[in-house]
Amino acid sequence: MTLIQPQPGIMDIALYQGGKAHVDGVANVVKLSSNENPLGPAPAAIEAVKASVSALTLYPSSDHGPLRRAIAEVHGLDADRIICGVGSDEVIAFLCQAYVGPGSEVVHTEHCFGMYRISTLAAGGTPVEVPERERVTDVDAILAACTDNTRLVFIANPNNPTGTMISQAEVARLADGLPEGALLVLDGAYVEFIEGFDGHAGLVDSRSNVVMTRTFSKIYGLGGLRIGWGYGPAHVIDVLNRVRGPFNVSSTALMAAEAAVRDQDWVAHCRAENARWRAWLAEALAEVGVPSDTSCTNYILCRFASADEARACVDHLQGHGLLVRYTASFNLPHGVRITIGDEAACRRVADAMRAFKSS
Repeated sequence: MTLIQPQPGIMDIALYQGGKAHVDGVANVVKLSSNENPLGPAPAAIEAVKASVSALTLYPSSDHGPLRRAIAEVHGLDADRIICGVGSDEVIAFLCQAYVGPGSEVVHTEHCFGMYRISTLAAGGTPVEVPERERVTDVDAILAACTDNTRLVFIANPNNPTGTMISQAEVARLADGLPEGALLVLDGAYVEFIEGFDGHAGLVDSRSNVVMTRTFSKIYGLGGLRIGWGYGPAHVIDVLNRVRGPFNVSSTALMAAEAAVRDQDWVAHCRAENARWRAWLAEALAEVGVPSDTSCTNYILCRFASADEARACVDHLQGHGLLVRYTASFNLPHGVRITIGDEAACRRVADAMRAFKSS
């Protein structure tokens, strides 16, 4: 037996399983398993990627100044309190690295993004899972789970994979009820799908214990470049920058993200198309006996009578070239998460689901 052993907690991490992207022997496959934008990135972002090629020999900006200033201008934020990362995943990892260790606890809900648990275990902390109320974040359950050992509380609002969200007043109540030594981390990966929503940036500005994370992987269509950002109190951002690598984000990603965030017309177009086809698909599936909660995101969580039926549905859709996400890994074995695609994809899903329910 080797004496070379990882830190405690590492071997408790289950390998992350992303959404499936290919099906052997099936042509014309549509990937609806990872909540990607079917319209792709803004044309300006594509041009920025092309322009970045001439500078690939140089290290990227170490302070991400141009992108941070662009984000600040568009969203009305303080650029000095913005940090950029390799996706919002890296900002989440920074938070755990900086604030979590052996003997500390991190609270998250039962149906949530797997990186909260993974980053906690990687830092040597203890993840604490709390129940939701009918697939909606339960503030009282979270507060009841907090102790003097709680260092971070993660919620996504809207949540993944449920698509549900809680009110600004409930989020504020959660922030105000946390132990003095804990930070509330608001994962805002999907906030751009809600018109006029600031992702609770106002709460970050008015409190010293709230941090917000955001991503360019969803509505901005830049998942392949891996870039995200966080916004928090000055004392938190100062700490995170001390653990951040000096050149953690590539020049290409920085340039594309700056162009993307400045093109809010494209964001508005993507948001409108998503809302239109999300409503259409939810209604079409409900008509054939497949219910879902009202979604505030770019996916819907379909519910089935049993785990067997949910798995059979995934297999049926896959056989028709439609890749969706079975949600057992999110503690929802009766569920199937379906990304909202373009019109053609949504109509294919509706037709395939109709055939499945009538078989």
